[in-house]
Amino acid sequence: MKDGPDIARIGALIGDPARANILSALMSGKALTATELAVEAGITGQTASSHLKKLMEGGLLTQAKQGRHRYFALAGADVGSMLEALMGLAAKKGHLRTRTGPRDPAMRTARVCYDHLAGDMAVRIYDSFQSRGFLQAASGESSLGLTAGGEDFARSLGIDLDQLIAARRPLCRACLDWSERRNHLAGSLGAALLTRFQDNRWLRKEPDSRVVHISPKGETELIKLFPVT
Repeated sequence: MKDGPDIARIGALIGDPARANILSALMSGKALTATELAVEAGITGQTASSHLKKLMEGGLLTQAKQGRHRYFALAGADVGSMLEALMGLAAKKGHLRTRTGPRDPAMRTARVCYDHLAGDMAVRIYDSFQSRGFLQAASGESSLGLTAGGEDFARSLGIDLDQLIAARRPLCRACLDWSERRNHLAGSLGAALLTRFQDNRWLRKEPDSRVVHISPKGETELIKLFPVT
């Protein structure tokens, strides 16, 4: 066996359909109980417990106990970004699951990708940052930094950029959007923007779903703030 990261183990953990459904359910950023995840995965509670144990041991999930319940969540933003990137790759290669319904168009317009915005509007935001010269290359294949103009713009939105820069998490990351098959903005700035838009009541997350609804005012403001040339 060659030295280096064991991607085979991660691949095996994600590759099981039930575990893939569990991980996808947690992409909303919300912690769920084992019972809720069993329903999402279409399996029994006992089977879900076995899968959750494996995902915990593999470092993909964390758990917290509150009263009689245990809540499970993705182990971090890096896990969420990895899953969204895999969804993008699967879509690009034509590996799609057919699930029609009223949520499909809404999921493509705007949704939560762990802790940041994904979908059509998120891709527009990324394209706007790129076209206005706000992003620059940083260490790491998908890691990005902000130019001076980008920093000024972020601060003008009320983002505490100094706090984000001081954190250990990458400030900006390019995350492949599974529905648009282009990049949207992840990292601590992507998460801060989602929080800011929600505080402004431009966005509203649908309960028990990844779908995000954009208010008419929110759409007007976002299009004005993030022009694309």
